[in-house]
Amino acid sequence: MMQTDVQAVTVSTPSSAYAARTRVRGMVIAPGSANGTVVFKDGGASGTTLMTFSTVANGEPFNVLIPANGVLFETSVYVDLTGTGTAVTVFYG
Repeated sequence: MMQTDVQAVTVSTPSSAYAARTRVRGMVIAPGSANGTVVFKDGGASGTTLMTFSTVANGEPFNVLIPANGVLFETSVYVDLTGTGTAVTVFYG
């Protein structure tokens, strides 16, 4: 069984959530005032897309739990957000 300390960061603009190798364990996505997407990439803005979630305008925040050991990001966790006001809290470690 893999045990690590889990940390969290909130991202509200397209940016790096964590700049090293890690596993994303889950997230809370808060939709904004327009339909949007939350795209997780490994390796920066032009990196490999590993996960994509859609949001609806003015929707309720929702949790995404990732089973087992989470999703491995080899180099970094980059989050690309669309939709005015969309934000995500990422749990990693």
